[in-house]
This record gives sequence, C-alpha cells and structure tokens, in this order.
Amino acid sequence: MKIHLWEIVLFLLAISVANSVARESESELVWFDRPATHFTESSPLGNGRLGAMIYGGTIDETVVLNESGMWSGSTQEADRLGAAEFLPEIRRLLFLGKNVAAEKLMNEEFTCTGQGSGHGSAAELPYGSYQTLCKLQIKFLQNETAPSVQNYRRELDLHDAVVRIEYSRNGVDYLREAFVSFPDQVFLYRFTANKKNSLSFDVSLSRSERSNTKNVGKDELQIEGQLDDGKEGETGVGFCSRVRVLHDGGMVTTQDGTLKVRSANSVVLLVSAATDLEALVSQVDEDIYKATEVVLDRAAAKPFADLLKDHISDYQNYYNRVGLRLAPTRIDSRSKLPTEERLHANWRDTQDNSLAALYFNFGRYLLISSSRPGGRPANLQGIWASEIQTPWNGDWHANINVQMNYWPAEVCNLAELHEPLFRLIESLVEPGSQTAQIYYNARGWVSHVLANPWGFTSPAERVSWGSTNTCSAWLCQHLWEHYLFTQDREFLLSVYPIMKEAAQFYLDTLVEHPTQEWFVTAPSTSPENRFLLPNGEEASICIGATMDMQILRSFLYACREAANELDCDEVFRTQLSDVIGRLAPTRIASDGRIMEWDQEYPEKDPEHRHVSHLWGLYPGDEISNSQTPELAAAARKSLNVRGDSGTGWGLANKIAMWARLHDGDRAHRLLQQHLHPVTHGQRKQQWSGGTYPNLFDAHPPFQIDGNFGATAAIAEMLVQSSISDIDNIKHVNIELLPALPTAWPEGEVRGLCTRGGFEIALNWKDGKLGDVEIHSRHGLPLQLRYKSQEVTLTPARGEKVHFDGDLKLLSTPKSAVVPPSGSNK
Repeated sequence: MKIHLWEIVLFLLAISVANSVARESESELVWFDRPATHFTESSPLGNGRLGAMIYGGTIDETVVLNESGMWSGSTQEADRLGAAEFLPEIRRLLFLGKNVAAEKLMNEEFTCTGQGSGHGSAAELPYGSYQTLCKLQIKFLQNETAPSVQNYRRELDLHDAVVRIEYSRNGVDYLREAFVSFPDQVFLYRFTANKKNSLSFDVSLSRSERSNTKNVGKDELQIEGQLDDGKEGETGVGFCSRVRVLHDGGMVTTQDGTLKVRSANSVVLLVSAATDLEALVSQVDEDIYKATEVVLDRAAAKPFADLLKDHISDYQNYYNRVGLRLAPTRIDSRSKLPTEERLHANWRDTQDNSLAALYFNFGRYLLISSSRPGGRPANLQGIWASEIQTPWNGDWHANINVQMNYWPAEVCNLAELHEPLFRLIESLVEPGSQTAQIYYNARGWVSHVLANPWGFTSPAERVSWGSTNTCSAWLCQHLWEHYLFTQDREFLLSVYPIMKEAAQFYLDTLVEHPTQEWFVTAPSTSPENRFLLPNGEEASICIGATMDMQILRSFLYACREAANELDCDEVFRTQLSDVIGRLAPTRIASDGRIMEWDQEYPEKDPEHRHVSHLWGLYPGDEISNSQTPELAAAARKSLNVRGDSGTGWGLANKIAMWARLHDGDRAHRLLQQHLHPVTHGQRKQQWSGGTYPNLFDAHPPFQIDGNFGATAAIAEMLVQSSISDIDNIKHVNIELLPALPTAWPEGEVRGLCTRGGFEIALNWKDGKLGDVEIHSRHGLPLQLRYKSQEVTLTPARGEKVHFDGDLKLLSTPKSAVVPPSGSNK
C-alpha cells in the first residue's frame, strides 16, 4: 500500500471535518486529556473477533491485543459417571426438609469431575480460560530535553469506531488514528505529523508466557505460541499474530524481534491474528500462519482511505440504526469535560443527561465490537482481556451474565448480532445430551451455569452456585425472543428442535411437590443466594426455586407456541399445556414480598446481588402492573428490601426491573448509582458496582454485562412491548415512554425495535410525548399505549404510521383504526 502526500492531506481534511461534527455531540465521544495508565482507562476497539485497547502513550505506547479464540484448556469428560444414582436420595432428603444433607451429598456426588472451573481460575486446567493475545508496544525516540507534550487529546468516536490521538511536542503536531476493520479483519494504527521525517519509533510484540517473537522479512514481526491445554499435552490452542509496517518516507529495519522506524512522514501498522480454536473444536486442519499472512497482504494492497471507508460503512450499518438524544435540563459545560471528569461531576450533581445517552451508545458500540455473525459470543469481558488468567475465566456464565450481554440485541436493532449466542447454544446440545443422561437419566439436553468453547455442560465444582439446571431453558428463551422480534419463521423452524429437546429434559425431570399438586424442579437453587433454615443452618439447595418456575413457565409456553406457529407436534403441545398448568406459581410471602424459595426462608444476605426470583418481572413478562398488580406490588417490595446497591450487572438488572414497574425516577436513580465513578486500585467494597473511567462496567473488576444490561434498561425506560392473544388473534402491545424519569424532560429516540417487528421513533418535550412514527415490518395488529391513552390498528406490512402526542393519526393507514381510548377519549 503506497501512501501519497495528496492522500494524507485529503484524509486529514476529512478527519478534521468529521471531528468538527462529532465533537458537537456529547453523547458519542469517550475522551481523555491524558494517556491511560491502566486497562480500564484505555480505549476499546473491536470487530467481534479482534480486539485492541489503546493506551495512547506519547513516550511508550501500549496496545493490548485480543482474539476471540484465545482459550486455554481442551475437551474433557467432566460429567460424573453414576451421578443419576444419587438423584432419588437427594430428592428424598429435600422432601424431608434435610436441605443441608442434600447439599452435602450433591457436593460429593453431583458435581463435575476434576477441578471444573477452578473457582474462576482455570487457565492451567482443562476447563481453560479466555486470555489476552499479546501487547503491541511502541517506543518513541525523542530528545530527552524536548519540551513536554501539549494539547493532548485521546478520543474514541462512537460514530465511526475510530480512536484518535492528537498532541504537540517541540513544534510538531502529531495525529494517530486506530480502528479494527471487520471487512478486512485487521487492526490498523496510523501515525502522521505536520512536519516531514518526524516519526521515529521501535515496534515490538510481547506476551508474558508461551510465545515466541521473530522478524519476518524487513518490515514485519510475528508472535506465535500454543496455550496450555490443561493436560500437560500438546493439544492446546495455537495462535499467531503479525504486525507489518507501511511507511511514507524514512526507513524501516529489523533487529532482535523489533521493527525500527526512522524519520518517516507517515506510518501505518497493520496487525492480523488467528487461532486454531475452531479447528480443534471441529477437528479440521487450519494454517493460522498462512491465514494471517494472506489477511495482511490483502489489506496492504488497499489504499488507506478505502480501508477506513469500508470499516466505517460496515460499522455504521449497525450503529446508525438507533439514535438517542437526552436534552440537558440547563446549559451544562460539564458535558464538554473529559469523560472521567464527567463521571465525577455527574456523581456530584445528577443533571448531565447526555452522559446517560453516551453510556447507551457505548453499550451499543461494545456489542457491535464484540459480537458478529459467525463468531463467538461476547464473554464476561466481551473480547477485551489484559491477563493470562482473566477474572472468572472470561467464560460464559448462564445464570444471568451471558444472557444479559444480549439483552440490547433485539430492542436496539442489532438482531443479527444475537447470532453468536445462538451458535453457542447449538454447540451445547450434543454435550448437554450426555449430561442430561448421566446426571438425570433424562432425554433432551441440559447445561448448567458454566459454558466454554470445549462443550462444558456439567454442574460446576460447587453446587451452591454451579448446579442451576434451568440455564439452558433461559438460553433457549433468546431463540424465542429473536423470533418474537423478527417474526422470522425460517429461523424458528431451524431452532425449534433445540428448544424441543431442551423442553423434553424438563418434562422428564420435573417432579411433584411433596405437599402440593405442583410440578417443581428438585434439586433447585436461586443462583448464588443462600437461606437460613429454622435451626440456623445455611443452605442453597431447595425445591422449586421461584426463578426456576418462572423460567420454565415462560420457556415451556414458548415451546408450545413455537409448535403452534409451525403447526407440528400436537401431542407434545398437549403435554406442555398440562405441565405448564401445574408448575408451582409465583407466590407472595407473609411479609408482602415475592417468595424466593419453596418456603419462607430468610435470606442470609437480604441485599444479595442476584434478584433471581423477579425473573418474571424482567426479563420475563409474568409480572406487570396491568395484568398482575398484586405480584407487581410484591416485586416492588422485594426490590426495596434488596436495596439500590449491587454489582455493575446487578444494578443494571434492577434498573430494568424498575422500568418494567413504570418507575422512571427510581430507574434513573439506580442508573446514577450505576455511573458511580470507580478508579482501578481504589479500595472498594466487593459487589459494589460502578463505572471505570473508560466507561467499562465495574463489577468490580471489569465485567461487560453491566454495560449491556444498562443499555437495554435505558431502552426499556423508553419503549416496552409484549405479544398477547385476543380472540385467538396475535396482537402486539407497545407502551411509549412507560418509565420516563422527570430528569429527562426532553429528548428523542429512533430505531428501537419491539416484539412483533415494529420500529419506533418518537420525541418528547416537557415530559410529554410529541410525534411518533411506527414502522410495521410484518403487518401485525397493534395496540399502542401512552399513559391512559390507547389506539388499536393493523398497519400494512412495511407501512409507516405517524401520531401526535395524543395518539391522533397524522397519516392515514391502509387498514382500520380504532380511535384512541382513555381519560381524554
């Protein structure tokens, strides 16, 4: 790729124009006035497979590189043979109220074999851990007596997914641009200056273990290695990454694993990477060395302007579908502050509304950057990790975390990005069938809390947190939700067998409650929470925890409706209907709260981070103000007792729940708590949540589900939807601004999607609904609600219908409309 001076000038002019527009938006820039000193201050880039964290140093620059296949470990037989023999005794003990004895037996005989996930530290075990790829390090040459850096700015522009760094030193203005291209599958880092021959630096690649770096030709470095397979063998994942230097002016030489750039006018670093994880899982051959070379050759043959254009076009195809503006309540100079300072200012005074919009946009950006069709799903850290031993192995926890990663996918118009999760679910069916047979002597398939690329579906090493077996049902709910939003019958046809086999597992394993005519799960848990028995002992294992029952009621209903839609399995549908009608109901305890377990056990920790027994409120739809007001009141009391603190993802979950209860001010209050600034290394109570300077969610440590959960929760504050049957006709119910907080008196949103295939655009002022546009993709009947007003219509497929704030039509639809009803009918 030859770089011409005229190309540089045109490119810089284009960047200048783009920046002049982008910087007017306080909701699309994450920026700093200094380089990062820690991972949680750096700027994330990604294309779903490759990730890069830019520190932006002016003397020593660090870029942490990631590739989604960087998994240690290997396939293993983790199912405990003979476990099903102990299931009758476990149930007998539970039915006798001997929960502690049942839990003890489960820990001895009903866990996985071996060390499982190593309690979150399995980098050297067969379970494995997601790991960092390597570091790209750049050391700039400079006169030690040169003046210090001036006018430093590092920004991540969410509008085009480019990181830009500007600064001046010794009379020279420097500009860098970095992005990760999906079309070209490379990371690009470009360096320019306003004076010729001003760029001199050394480039290296490094990793703390299991790697070797060498020069490849006169302008390229390669790092390669093989990860630990957990078995002291040679079957671990192999990896390779290359960096190639393209330059205008100056020269490049190589020495001892370093590229030396001297006196260049401009430089582009191209980085490719590959692993053979997919080859190991699929047992096929793959030449990762050739793959990385071919990718670099193709990218190097394209003009830089084309690489950038193709990257932006691909990215904006997703990002531009949705827009959110939250007007400030007053003229606010704080929105012009660096992002870290904005977080602190917002914590002191809760009026920086565009910060919430920025956080919403950042969540969408992260999903686009960490989950692409054909790839792996976003893990606990998306794709960004700086360690060999990533916290909690950076895997897929299915008792809420990986599901929360995909809560924004459908509502935020990113339905295609849901696909990697569907691929993970499909990969669990075969190993999950063995697990179902070995532990439960059941048909179908099951997965528990932990999942990795190696097909781990067994209960984890401790049953108190790792034995929940409704995780697979919850995962399958995502298949059904995708259908509800897209109405894609071909998709439903393709995934129905997965759903049916999962349902068969529960039909085989549900048992009758010892004292009630209910079907329940046994053993059961309310994830990670513990309760106190009358004798003061603690236990986790029970009969029919509320979350289990809510998930199964929803999932088995979805299976039945899927069979109805596909007009198949009539006998199976009847079986499902019979079971659904006998599942243990959601109950209200004597203190007015939703019961979490099968009995009114007191919690060991009343403010526990999980609020699993309110799954039926969100993400489920069993509890609502309009349909189940008593349960809604009990859910509200449950949330009040749980309190407003929690982990990052825990706060996000609560924000969504308060939104479902139509309490926008409470949801906003928790959003402010969620945006509480956290600095790496600061002493902070465990499970306390917050947001790091670069807007990464603080569990702590960094865990990306809180970013995604809060993004979905903000959408839930603005638009909610459900589907119901009225006279055997499917209707879509859409509520506009159901949880609008008083702190957001003015704003607009476009592009949010609802179940039934509708796309919404609306605005509001002085806290009141303004204009509304409804785009019907599939022509389903619609009931549109705003406060006490309601209108019923059936727009034609592809039609856009417009309303004013009173839900009066501003355009004439092609089908009948029932006039608005309500207090001002």
